[in-house]
Amino acid sequence: MPLPDRRHQPATYEDLLKVPDHLVAEIVDGELYATPRPAPRHADASSTLTGMLHGPFDRGRGGPGGWRILDEPELHLGQDILVPDLAGWRRERLPVLPEEAFFSLAPDWICEVLSASTAALDRVKKLRIYARERVPYAWLIDPMAQTLEVLRLDNAQWVIVSTCAGPDIVRLSPFDAIELDLTLLWEPPNLS
Repeated sequence: MPLPDRRHQPATYEDLLKVPDHLVAEIVDGELYATPRPAPRHADASSTLTGMLHGPFDRGRGGPGGWRILDEPELHLGQDILVPDLAGWRRERLPVLPEEAFFSLAPDWICEVLSASTAALDRVKKLRIYARERVPYAWLIDPMAQTLEVLRLDNAQWVIVSTCAGPDIVRLSPFDAIELDLTLLWEPPNLS
C-alpha cells in the first residue's frame, strides 16, 4: 500500500530507509510503497521455487547452470527501487555480485508471487518498469489460485507465453531445461 506523500515530491532512498524492517519498502513511480512481509503461503511458494531453480540453474546441479538466482534482491532501476520475490541474471551479464547492497543491472528474469495486497502493484506498475528496463521474462505466481503465468517481453510489450494451473508438470522459459512440478508450489509435502 502506498504511504501518503504530503510534500508531493518523489520519494527518496532516505525515505525508504526510514520504513520499519518488518515491511518491504519500494519506490515505484516516485511513490513509496511499504507492504507487510509475505504471508506463509506466499513465502512457501517463493522459497519452494527458489529451491527448484537454484541447484540446476545457479549451481549447475542437475541442470545447465549459467544463472544467479536470488530471493528479494533490491533493484535500483532508474529512479525506481523494486524488490521482486525472486530474480535471476545470466552469469555472463552478472559474473560477479556487486559490492553494494543493491543491483543496478536489470535482471534477465523476475518472479512476483501475488497476494491480495500486492497484485495490482506487481501486475501493473512493476511490470511496466520491468518492461522499460528490458527484463526478458517475468513469472507471476498466485498461490491461492494455484496459477503461474509466464510472460516474455516482445517489442516492449508483455506477451503471455504460458499459463499453468494446479498439478501441472511443466517446462517454462527461460528455465525449460528441467521439469517443474507445480504441485510443490501449492501444497507443502506431508512429511509425517
